[in-house]
Amino acid sequence: MTVYIKEIRQSFKAWCIWTISISFMLLMCILIFPETKNQMNSVSNMFANMGSFTSAFGLDKLNFGELMGFYGIECGNTLGIGSGLFSALLGISALSIEEKEHTAEFLLTHPVSRLSVVIQKLLSVLTQIILMNIIIIIVAVISFIAIGESFEMRPFLLLHFAYIIMQTEIACICFGISAFSKHGNTGTGLGIAILFYFINIICNISEKADFLKYITPYAYADASNIISESELEGDLIFIGVLISIAGILTAILKYTKKDISG
Repeated sequence: MTVYIKEIRQSFKAWCIWTISISFMLLMCILIFPETKNQMNSVSNMFANMGSFTSAFGLDKLNFGELMGFYGIECGNTLGIGSGLFSALLGISALSIEEKEHTAEFLLTHPVSRLSVVIQKLLSVLTQIILMNIIIIIVAVISFIAIGESFEMRPFLLLHFAYIIMQTEIACICFGISAFSKHGNTGTGLGIAILFYFINIICNISEKADFLKYITPYAYADASNIISESELEGDLIFIGVLISIAGILTAILKYTKKDISG
């Protein structure tokens, strides 16, 4: 597990920065809720009449004046964008960083197969995603307790479960792409995450673009649908899992055969 430990140590600083930043933003959002909830009903009514903007962000399905509605809209967007970008960065650099930093020759001279390298790097990516989400969930629950507000456990857990699957899919897609790259391509990873986010917005605005929900992982991690219906879209998650597996297999097939320069 040498490669796995090396990857965890190498990414620890970035993981801390992203996890603390996202957790802090969620904390601030939750802490201001008691001060604003009396005004949120009127805000909800205002947003409910804003046409496409309302549909784009699911404002027609959630109530700002309720904790879970507020959490889904305000915190959900923060978590969705932030965690999606971090997952993309993890995946896109996983297999290309050795060539980018010219450490591939040193790594591959060790008694470890390329398949083992891929698996250990993938495990490090998934570990960081899971640990980040555990910290975020703990911070959110402590924040709920701190403001003295009760919350619905089922939609809360379903929402965070969907986010973990969404982050994993984005990471696996970028992980597959990283096997073809020699320079990290950070911009590509960030671009993929942002593209998926805006595709979901388009899906919410136009029924004609509904087919795009099968492309973007944000479709099954949409807080407005999960919280309002208290259930997940199993078919979309299944497709997301298949895409994740395809990304992993692509990485294995390419990385184990590619000509790697140190």
